[in-house]
Order: sequence, then structure tokens, then C-alpha cells
Amino acid sequence: MRMKMLLLGAAMLAGAAAMPAQSQSTDDYQHWIVRLRAIRVTPTERTGPIEPTFPTANTAVTNAYAPELDFTYMATRHVGAELILATTRHDIQGRGALDGLGKAGHTWVLPPTLTLQYHFLPDAHVRPYVGAGINYTIFYSEKASGALQNAIGKTSLGLSDSVGYALQAGVDVDITPKIFVNLDLKYIDIDTKARLTTGGLIDRERVHLDPLVPGIGIGMRF
Repeated sequence: MRMKMLLLGAAMLAGAAAMPAQSQSTDDYQHWIVRLRAIRVTPTERTGPIEPTFPTANTAVTNAYAPELDFTYMATRHVGAELILATTRHDIQGRGALDGLGKAGHTWVLPPTLTLQYHFLPDAHVRPYVGAGINYTIFYSEKASGALQNAIGKTSLGLSDSVGYALQAGVDVDITPKIFVNLDLKYIDIDTKARLTTGGLIDRERVHLDPLVPGIGIGMRF
């Protein structure tokens, strides 16, 4: 299922890139849209056991707030491609056998996302849209907490990068002919493998983050 979604997203994006702009008597619509949003990244995570050392333990990932910048190119009045840029920091909490530990570590997440959008009412003052696309998530600056290292010894934490699909829905509401308020909601498929290295021992955990990302912001068309 996941591979089918990735192939569909790639095909949609390729089609958008190849699609010529609609022929019009006058080129009277704005090709570029820039938005700045405040977002909340809310993982809906499912995590597996930490094996082999902690088979009855798992982890949870905290929410995070951050600014998000995105750029949309409108190939036609209705169809555009949006590149979404943001980075967030998340704490990793111990659960199960590690529940008393509290914070087990933290990581920064950089998930650049490209979506193909359809805008239903491009000339209206209220303009809803939907989108679907592909996401590549990079985990960086991962670090095991002092509490975890005090409990099991000096430990390094690593998280594998992820490729997945993204779904999006939102609406732009005009303030002026060029400036508008934006409300947006995304679902991003993010799966990673956590690796804990303690001396010669390596523990692993599968983590499905799959966050919901609501946002509100302001944008400009030009």
C-alpha cells in the first residue's frame, strides 16, 4: 500500500511538472504563492519494543511548534505544486519498562515535503484546496538523555531517514487582492528505525510517527 502511494505521488508530481499552463487571452493570475505558517507537529505514533534489551519498553514522541515556510507555483489557475519547509525538535519519552525514566532522548526533524495541489475556486475570496505528494524526512542532532545514560551506560542514539507520502487540505481567505490568511492541515507518513548503541550492544525500535500538522498563517500571491 505504501509503495503504491509513493508511486502515485511521484506520478502526480511528474504530471504537474509536465503540464503546460492553460492558454488564456491575458495572463491575469498570480503564478507564485508564498505562505508563512505557525504549525504544530502532532505525532500519532505507534512504536514497537526496544529489542533485545527492553522487550517490554517502548517510546513516545512529544508535540512540537515551529514556523513553516512554503512556496507554491501555480501551473494553471487550479493546479499548483507546493514545497513545504520547516524543522522541529522533539523529546523522546520512555514508556512501559522505561516509564520511570522520563526523557530518553531528543531529535531534530527536517521533513521537506512536495505536494501537488488542486485549488477549487482560484478567483474567489475564499479558496479551498487539497493536495497530495511525497515527503523525505531527515533526523539530525539525535542525543540520548542523561537519565538514560545514567541507567544503562554511555549510549548514542540514531534515527534512520524516511520516505513517505503526504496529504493536505486547506483554505486561503483574502485580506487584500494579494494578501490572505491561510488555514492548513497535513498528514505526513514518517516511519523510522531508532538505534541505541551502548558499548558493543545495539538495541533497535521501529517508530511510526505519522504526524498531523495543523497550521495557520499569512500568505501573498504575486
